[in-house]
Amino acid sequence: MLDAERERLAAADAGTADWRRWGPYLSERGWGTVREDYSPDGTAWDYFPHDHARSRAYRWSEDGLAGWCDDQQTLCFALAFWNGRDPILKERIFGMAGNQGNHGEDAKEYWWYLDATPTHSWMRWRYLYPQQAYPYAQLVEENARRTRADPEYELLDTGVLQQGYWDVEAQFAKASPEDICVRVVVRNAGPRTETLHLLPTLWFRNRWAFGLSPTKPQLRAADGTIIAEHRVLGTRVLASSGAAETLFCENESNTRRLWNFPGPPYPKDGINDHVVSGAPTVSPDGRGTKAAFHHMLSVAPGETAEIRLRLAETPQPVDGDAFESVMRLRRAEADTFYAGLLPEGASLSDDEALVVRQALAGMLWSKQLYRLDVARWLDGDPGQPRPPLGRLGGRNAHWRHLNNHDVIAMPDKWEYPWYAAWDLAFHCIPLAHVDARFAKEQLILLCREWYMHPNGQLPAYEWAFDDVNPPVHAMAALRVFEIAGDQDYDFLERIFHKLLINFTWWVNRKDAEGNNLFSGGFLGLDNIGPFDRSALPPGAGHVDQADGTAWMAAYCLDMLLLALELATHDRTYEDVATKFFEHFVYIADAINLRGLWDEEDGLYHDVLHQSDGGQVPIRARSIIGLLPLCATTTLGDATLRRLPGFAERLRWFLHNKPEAAEAVSLDASEDMERRLLAIVSPERLRRLLTRMLDEEEFLSPFGLRALSRWHREHPLELVLDGQVERLDYEPGVSTTGLFGGNSNWRGPVWMPVNYVILHALRRYHPFVGDAYTVECPTGSGVQRTLAEVADEIRNRLIALFLRDAQGRRPAYGDDEMFQGDPAFVDAVLFHEYFHGDTGAGLGASHQTGWTGLVAHLLLLRAEARAGAAATAGTRGGR
Repeated sequence: MLDAERERLAAADAGTADWRRWGPYLSERGWGTVREDYSPDGTAWDYFPHDHARSRAYRWSEDGLAGWCDDQQTLCFALAFWNGRDPILKERIFGMAGNQGNHGEDAKEYWWYLDATPTHSWMRWRYLYPQQAYPYAQLVEENARRTRADPEYELLDTGVLQQGYWDVEAQFAKASPEDICVRVVVRNAGPRTETLHLLPTLWFRNRWAFGLSPTKPQLRAADGTIIAEHRVLGTRVLASSGAAETLFCENESNTRRLWNFPGPPYPKDGINDHVVSGAPTVSPDGRGTKAAFHHMLSVAPGETAEIRLRLAETPQPVDGDAFESVMRLRRAEADTFYAGLLPEGASLSDDEALVVRQALAGMLWSKQLYRLDVARWLDGDPGQPRPPLGRLGGRNAHWRHLNNHDVIAMPDKWEYPWYAAWDLAFHCIPLAHVDARFAKEQLILLCREWYMHPNGQLPAYEWAFDDVNPPVHAMAALRVFEIAGDQDYDFLERIFHKLLINFTWWVNRKDAEGNNLFSGGFLGLDNIGPFDRSALPPGAGHVDQADGTAWMAAYCLDMLLLALELATHDRTYEDVATKFFEHFVYIADAINLRGLWDEEDGLYHDVLHQSDGGQVPIRARSIIGLLPLCATTTLGDATLRRLPGFAERLRWFLHNKPEAAEAVSLDASEDMERRLLAIVSPERLRRLLTRMLDEEEFLSPFGLRALSRWHREHPLELVLDGQVERLDYEPGVSTTGLFGGNSNWRGPVWMPVNYVILHALRRYHPFVGDAYTVECPTGSGVQRTLAEVADEIRNRLIALFLRDAQGRRPAYGDDEMFQGDPAFVDAVLFHEYFHGDTGAGLGASHQTGWTGLVAHLLLLRAEARAGAAATAGTRGGR
């Protein structure tokens, strides 16, 4: 029997009730993005800085605090605050632009996604706002003073929070698909009575100024409410509890402030200027396209104040039992929904359940309506200044077909408010646990004709759609199919046919010499090498990449598994399954026999092919050298009996191509009971795991490092085009400028590559069995099976987020406020990556995109524990 939230999901999937129409689809940063950049030189951070955001109408998106909108982003809602001391309202998250931070862009605020359901019928968001003046200038100046060798300077470092802050929680509950209840609770976490200006804000996205709408919508005041009227959306009413002044202005640029020429009298920053300085910049007739309730809340130390709001098609009460009943009911239904994620007999500890729920909340809060029409972005809008002509041959110029207008799971709505191809694949795995339909749609969406290039390339991300991300989408499709458990072969068939096109693009574009060794450039691993693999110096030739080749081998195997699954319903897929088996064998043969395996190091390496014919192995001990073990799967007796045509072609290939088959580990038993398809043979795997499981090399207390700690004492130096390129162990933030210097693969722990490695070990285990053990950790004397090694890596990753014996979460590092204060220790952040020695969270702080995989790992561990307990119980009964 379905619980209430699953019934809502079923209704949304069936189209009988649009529970997904309204949600947290606003970005947290619209400024500093490529979409809003119309500069001649592509300097997005400079062209639309934070200082412009309050005054300048966005062309392609909107942003806000705890922001909500409909799935077309017609009408937007968010919160704004003023502490009475700041020079501006707090309407959006502040942070360093990419050219300001000593380690690239970086949000300088603290906020959390505490809870969410997939229909957004229940959501919780939390934010800290200083009571003293927010130190904008101090943060900018100190970060500018610091070098890449210094840590980032954070809001906590300024001391302003220690002087008192407002602890804000916003709760959202849908009474119906078109009736949204909002409760905002503010706690005075300061030493004295203070006044907070709370401004719940409603506005229409500006389409009229860009020639996208024939009429201009309107907000107006009526009986203490704000009425929104739109020709397509219809009428909506926002009501608020308590005494509040209603303020109106226009969501139009303040051209006088920005460019010193006349403009609208009540522009986008009109409410800001009126509240902060008393300027006459709000509409006296109570009309506009942006409006806010202005609440002034005086709160004693330790006390709270509450405001209730409701957005619906007709006026609805915000006081009384009906409102409270909706809030209580939706929260209880969310509890029931999350309790139902595990099968009977499986359970999570309270702390594990908290991490799972907040990780998945982050996934669901990180949805964003992403809009970009590249042709229009290149050519410009009617009535607007023409973009610089140079952009017609610049960034993304040959992606004119790309026209995105969809709700997408973002990596991080502040630092990465744009989708990235391989990130999105990893997002879909945890999302499948709570909303399998949405996860499937996300994978298919990226392959649709308005995303995928006509040549078959998937768009990487808006800074450079031409960049190449690892092809992990077939892997993600298999995981989503398994998690959903609904035998949705239509989904598999749709994604398979699209990925066929993408696979062909890879083969035609990224195999430089046609020898089954692949490149691809940085492949999402940023600065993992001694030089930028996407921008080799003139005369450097090309690089045969161990990771690019491994990803393609794994792509073959995942497409093979997709084809075999589809062949159980349509035998014509047996033919194409054979094709992927053959292609895998050729790639495995190439990577093992053409110089990428280093017998001395026991790892795979990239090989630089110089223009003079020379070959230089790049002997970095990095995750690149481990990734070939991810290209593995098994073929069992049952599969081959079920698909005799494929089995016969497999036999023919192995008989007639023995030289290629020698590079693949296959059990040659007559009945073909077990066959392992793997780049790394079980014999060679022992060598590779000896390095991987060495705590002085890859194995950290919290997962696998991206670069071996061996390089701390043995940096790699390579002379390239007369320039010395250096690679050494950096377990924390990057000290190089590659890719902006805002992410680091030279020592930290990254969740996605850890995930694919531990998953690969689980694929090896059924073939080699329990008799095959390795020392883990290396030198410890402890022998473990490959399944147990995978468990060990998983448990170390999970330990990043759970309280240890001292009640501390390793991901919080040395931040004593968050480690020791009861108000914060259970508010979990999901960082982009983690310090290779301490586990402290680094990079983007809300990277629930792929770091949300921890929820998937915790759920799988709980299921495994339940299965082991059941087995033990059965044995005990015997």
